[in-house]
Amino acid sequence: MSLFKPAEVTSAFLKMGFMGFAGSGKTYTASSTAVGLIRHLRELPFDKGSGLPAANKPLFFLDTEKGSDWVARKIKDADVELYTAKTRAFADLLAAVAEAERNASVLLVDSVTHFWVELCATYAKKQKRNRLYFEDWAYLKGEWRKFTDAFVNSHLHIILCGRAGYEYDYFENDAGKKELEKVDIKMKAEAEMGYEPDLLVLMERDTDLRSKQVAHVATVMKDRSTELDGKRFINPGFADFLPHFRLLNLGGRQLGIDTSRTSAHILAAEKKDWNPVQRRIVVDEIQTLLVLHVPGQAAADKKRKAELIRKHFNAAWTEIEEVMPLFDLRAGYDSLHRELEGVPSRYAAAPAADASRDDGIPDFLDRRKTNGPEPSFVDLVGNGR
Repeated sequence: MSLFKPAEVTSAFLKMGFMGFAGSGKTYTASSTAVGLIRHLRELPFDKGSGLPAANKPLFFLDTEKGSDWVARKIKDADVELYTAKTRAFADLLAAVAEAERNASVLLVDSVTHFWVELCATYAKKQKRNRLYFEDWAYLKGEWRKFTDAFVNSHLHIILCGRAGYEYDYFENDAGKKELEKVDIKMKAEAEMGYEPDLLVLMERDTDLRSKQVAHVATVMKDRSTELDGKRFINPGFADFLPHFRLLNLGGRQLGIDTSRTSAHILAAEKKDWNPVQRRIVVDEIQTLLVLHVPGQAAADKKRKAELIRKHFNAAWTEIEEVMPLFDLRAGYDSLHRELEGVPSRYAAAPAADASRDDGIPDFLDRRKTNGPEPSFVDLVGNGR
């Protein structure tokens, strides 16, 4: 069977993203665009067998910031039915795409940033840690990919809003010293989230200090159709983005990427890579290290071993041996090794990535960006950081 097929346009649904700082007009512009899209679909001469979702279905608003409260009247005045869900749980984000695909004309998510923060915070809390390590990102990015795959491939018009953040890089000044400078703006979520929308817009607030007049400026950062790429609009609305919408294959087949294809058939698993084997290796290393430094069976020796286990693993031996994750086993072994041997073990944590390689780590889990005591997860998720 040939891998390549005759070309066809399989982008049949809008996949759009707005990003911006506070007060930039993301929610207002995104909701106006969603309403405009629904009204536009109502005017198109599609027959019932076209496969186009009924434009008389409601707008679904997945709300993490109470923004739906302030645009609800405008949406209803436009004769569009509005359904809302107010949550920041990543699990709800996945469920929302599936439910909206069945029951909505358009799904508006505001803000996608909170779902990434919640996923990272909940994972760290479940692991009983207040920071994340390099090894954690493979799992978290894999979980996040469940959403991005659904976003790209769903038979649903989806508009995302996300908070903006700066990208940094190091530059060498005239004195030969490295300085950290802002180099770009990106959507604050998983690091590659900005690549997913076909149409990505940066919203900015422009204030005339003399007249005190405020304008919301939209800059098209990416348009795969190239119709709008780089263009700027003052107080934008649906009509400004219409050239992109007109190039969608509305009513056609939607296929962003074929995620059913994998490389599993060319990858051979090796025993040394098996997680259960690696766990047994670390457990054996822990036992060996304890025996080398506390070899006796007297009451004092047993007490010393118990104190070391509690200090470095904060768990009973059965939990260590049976259920503790490999990463935590290695971290505990390294800590124990440093105390007993005076040097790091072979599992010593890799150096933290520098700011130029920020992988979408939420600020509160990134030690490069914080000082002082760690805030609680309840506080962080509650205040939307």
